[in-house]
Amino acid sequence: MSGLVVVGTQWGDEGKGKIIDLLAERADVVARYQGGHNAGHTIVLGGERFVVHLVPSGIFHPGKVCVIGNGVVVDPAALLEEIQLLRERGIAVEGRLFVSNRAHLILPYHKAIDKESEKLRGIRRIGTTGRGIGPAYVDKMARVGIQVGDLLDADLFREKLQANLLEMNYLMEHRYEIPRFDLEEVFETYQGHGKAIAPYVADTALLLHRALKEGKRVLFEGAQGTLLDVDFGTYPYVTSSSACAGGACTCTGVSPLAMTGVLGVAKAYTTRVGSGPFPTEMQDALGELFRERGGEYGATTGRPRRCGWFDAVAARYAARINGLTGLALTKLDVLDTSETVRVCVAYRLRGETIREFVGSAHDLEQCEPVYEDLPGWKDSTRGMETFDRLPSAAQRFVRRLETLVGVPVQLISTGAKRDEVIEIADPLKAAR
Repeated sequence: MSGLVVVGTQWGDEGKGKIIDLLAERADVVARYQGGHNAGHTIVLGGERFVVHLVPSGIFHPGKVCVIGNGVVVDPAALLEEIQLLRERGIAVEGRLFVSNRAHLILPYHKAIDKESEKLRGIRRIGTTGRGIGPAYVDKMARVGIQVGDLLDADLFREKLQANLLEMNYLMEHRYEIPRFDLEEVFETYQGHGKAIAPYVADTALLLHRALKEGKRVLFEGAQGTLLDVDFGTYPYVTSSSACAGGACTCTGVSPLAMTGVLGVAKAYTTRVGSGPFPTEMQDALGELFRERGGEYGATTGRPRRCGWFDAVAARYAARINGLTGLALTKLDVLDTSETVRVCVAYRLRGETIREFVGSAHDLEQCEPVYEDLPGWKDSTRGMETFDRLPSAAQRFVRRLETLVGVPVQLISTGAKRDEVIEIADPLKAAR
């Protein structure tokens, strides 16, 4: 069995889509294991830009099987729209895309709760996309969620929807002061969605088990990143699911014994979208330069990302939590114009220097970064395909990150295109 988990090591947006796309050519199955359509993976093929939100990035490789696991929350309208857009651009999905019958549905009241509760938080708002992700996970854990498989049984779906709307409509009227949802309208709309997605619904845990048993290579694709994990991220400024590598097991139904490697993806600097602590954030012209050079705008929302220097303390924490066996470094070329490149090697908290990531968002907000300054290379790395062609200062930067994080760099992305990458080692071969 060979299962490689690809996980973000920062606050998401690390470039996982490109890395999955690169590795998918050598894999047989790509499985998305958590999150919803609040995450976007951007792929550039032949100069054309593709953004997928639910469908795994492996869909761009003919013949590869793509799975949306039970740990994902699915807005059926968003999924169907994405499938249609892929078809229009010549990407076949029939017989290749499968959605877990155990995945939970995002319903209209989840979106309403997401938007209205965010308004009520005021200055303590989390920065949610308002797409119903969190409330759908709340219902899942409260054991009142409705699963994708329920859509295929009209009577069962109506029964569950009717029971939920009794409470949800009370909330709409009395807490949020917005209109109620009509049972028949929601039922008919979702019955239409159910008929459309029925050909894709499957017991994906069984599908993945069989693939692994047959010796196939499976990539497990996470959304967001380690620092947004609901347990190990900067809570409460996190997503609502298990973005870490451990989530790949519970969110797909695959045994931990099947996971033979974990590839962490990190930018050569750090970004964050939304609210929450960010020790290395640059709130100056340099941060704006990084944003423009890196195209740091959310693939899903278009929101500008906050930019900062590489945080080795956070990356080392991600390596420990996920058990990283390798690292993929992205957007190295964004640093090409920097005279000096900074790396955060420790924090200073209330007069004490600490080298381990702190578990409290309140404490992290008070942490000041301790930097190590490295010489920049002031030369283009864009499109380079071999490590020895990189400027010597860029090579030293990469090797220093390896030392600080404690994980070997296996891939280096030097541009947005599929072939703009340096492969030092094949993560899939290393994972066997």
